Amino acid sequence: MHAITISEPGGPEALVWAEVPDPVPGEGEVLVEVTASAVNRADIMQRQGFYDPPPGASPYPGLECSGRVAALGTGVSGWSVGDEVCALLGGGGYAEKVVVPAGQLLPVPQGIDVKRAAALPEVVCTVWSNVFMVAQLRPGETLLVHGGSSGIGTMAIQLAKAVGAKVAVTAGTKEKLERCAELGADILVNYREQDFVAEVKEATGGAGADVILDNMGAKYLDRNVRALAVNGRLAIIGMQGGRKGELDIGTLLAKRAAVSATSLRARPAEEKAAIVAAVREHVWPLLAGGHVRPIVDRELPMSDAAAAHRVVEESGHIGKVLLLAP
Repeated sequence: MHAITISEPGGPEALVWAEVPDPVPGEGEVLVEVTASAVNRADIMQRQGFYDPPPGASPYPGLECSGRVAALGTGVSGWSVGDEVCALLGGGGYAEKVVVPAGQLLPVPQGIDVKRAAALPEVVCTVWSNVFMVAQLRPGETLLVHGGSSGIGTMAIQLAKAVGAKVAVTAGTKEKLERCAELGADILVNYREQDFVAEVKEATGGAGADVILDNMGAKYLDRNVRALAVNGRLAIIGMQGGRKGELDIGTLLAKRAAVSATSLRARPAEEKAAIVAAVREHVWPLLAGGHVRPIVDRELPMSDAAAAHRVVEESGHIGKVLLLAP
């Protein structure tokens, strides 16, 4: 088969479409013939040499894919060769075939074509596990999403609205904010021109956000805590704004607030399987009913992954960028 390989860390040109050995499913694993994968920031970090795959994972980038079951390992039940699926991966999505633990496999949702289903697993599992399983967003509460026009942001808006929450977003352009509004965002903040703390406080009558989903890390830490409501929950999922920040414990105590930080890729298989099962139970019916949908900005050939990485690094896209296998 062919896969995108990284001979040495570097720019997009480090991504090379090359012939590699076919993977073989082991016990409890499924071999998927890949239709599409999607680009995530973690893929860019891996290409740059900052985010190695977890032990035992494929060395090729790609944290999600869609396709069809090609073979079953021993001990796998509930799946058949030919089933249309999408999957949460530790790596290996940028390839013609990938091996997936059966617990990380999902059926392609009703009403979603197999290609676009590649835009779902990573963002849905990230949003559901952080916003709902950890931060426990409830109907009537306010969620603040940083990077509202990203793949994770566009999914967070839709899922929060589906459960009856109010949604605030930050984005850097008028166009991106307009797209967020189309998806249901109630409070729109241009982070280049406005202070999200002040805007969210004003829009909530001084209360603040009950839950904040943050991809920035250190840069936003102090302001995020100030933007939280009493009993608020800050869920940190990225470090685009740095990894070390100062936390005002006094403010946190006064608000009886909580800060959590999680990553999805390095979690044990049983934790990923639990998240996937929760997503299948709670989110898949919303997709089948048309209440939530994947937002895809563009599709590129998988062999041209370098161009797709450039698009994502320039942050000009809205939603996900897909890579289509041959």
